[in-house]
Amino acid sequence: MILPYRRVYTLIGVFLYSIGSLEDDMAATAASTQTLSGTPLERVARIADTIREGGDKAQELRHAPQEVIDAMVDQGLFRFTIPRELGGEDASVWETVEVIEAVSAIDGSIGWNLMLGSEINAMAAGGMDPELAKEVYLDNPRVIMCGGGGPGSIPAKAVEQDDGGYLVSGQSTFISGCHGAEWCFMPAPVFKGDEPKLQENGMPIFKMWILNKADFEIVDTWDVAGLRGSGSHDVKADNIYVSPKWAAADLVALPARYDNPVYRIPVPLRLAYNKAACALGVAKGALECFTEIAQNKVPLLSTSTLMNRPIAQQRMGESVAKYRAARAYLKEAMEAVEDELRGNDQLPGPETTQNARLACVYVANACMEVVDVIHNTAGTSGAKMASPLERKLRDSRGCASHRWVSHPLYGELGAILLGNEPAPEFAGGAGMPVPK
Repeated sequence: MILPYRRVYTLIGVFLYSIGSLEDDMAATAASTQTLSGTPLERVARIADTIREGGDKAQELRHAPQEVIDAMVDQGLFRFTIPRELGGEDASVWETVEVIEAVSAIDGSIGWNLMLGSEINAMAAGGMDPELAKEVYLDNPRVIMCGGGGPGSIPAKAVEQDDGGYLVSGQSTFISGCHGAEWCFMPAPVFKGDEPKLQENGMPIFKMWILNKADFEIVDTWDVAGLRGSGSHDVKADNIYVSPKWAAADLVALPARYDNPVYRIPVPLRLAYNKAACALGVAKGALECFTEIAQNKVPLLSTSTLMNRPIAQQRMGESVAKYRAARAYLKEAMEAVEDELRGNDQLPGPETTQNARLACVYVANACMEVVDVIHNTAGTSGAKMASPLERKLRDSRGCASHRWVSHPLYGELGAILLGNEPAPEFAGGAGMPVPK
């Protein structure tokens, strides 16, 4: 039987997709955060030069260098999104957006690494049994996770074993940040022997399987222009045994185990607003780069700097307005989602979900347009490979091409606005099948 794996993987991409005493837990939490001082944004500013230098090196490596990953770990930037019980700072949506934006403004690829690592760290924390989560996050405060992706050249499968464990094989694409991660979540359908296990609707049973870095291989496939340093290579596993203890870990759990409304935001939306945050940062960084260029560049056959040209002034005004409008729309839409979920155990409704998804799509595409206009206005100064503005042009396109914020979603959301029935990811609630 031929199964519609690619369709199922599209859904799985969506997943992209206590015993100890209270005193002991508090002590462990304090130990994991005791070296931190200042807000996450202040800590980003503290290592801005390291992020910038790491972004330059990442262009050659095609993944983030370990020294910039270590610097962000030292500043708690991969864990600020997780619950306080696990040594994090329990960030809200907008706090998360601001931090990812700030790093992405310095370098888009490094921002993407932070976005993915902090995103999967938080999702996994919410999807694990709390006791297992304490073991993962408190025993190793430097832990980073990656995962999700799509189907690679080796079909994935997880073969059920008699002891309740699974043998997992397969290859997943677009695993950003895999070089710096301790754990990777790989999607794979469940098999019993040679036959896939099916749901009542006839579709395969899929799950995200957590694999340690000792058990997966990174396949060098990421050779791109935009977000070149994100390290979004393939990850491959070959009959890796996942014990029952780890087989229970996942990227989502409902009802949510923590009060923060973030843990009840539909996974497609959660994946979308984080990508939008990167796009905002790249646009912000481009505007800053252009300001410096305009203040110092004297265009050919001109007697004054670019900043005095009417076309530069007009485009700067229009671009800043578009960036600020996109940012304000995202903030308003995501705060409406959190307001709807605060103080209850509900999931978001369809209207708030759809509006927030539309905001994310608008942000990614508007920010790409901002960078394009600014890059064009800078002339050949922005086009040189050594110019940060040239890299931001490529990165803005990389952000806007991601499945969860890409321009084709305008059509799907527009169809809903015209009265058509929404697909599951736009219908509110969990927005996807939830593992049990």
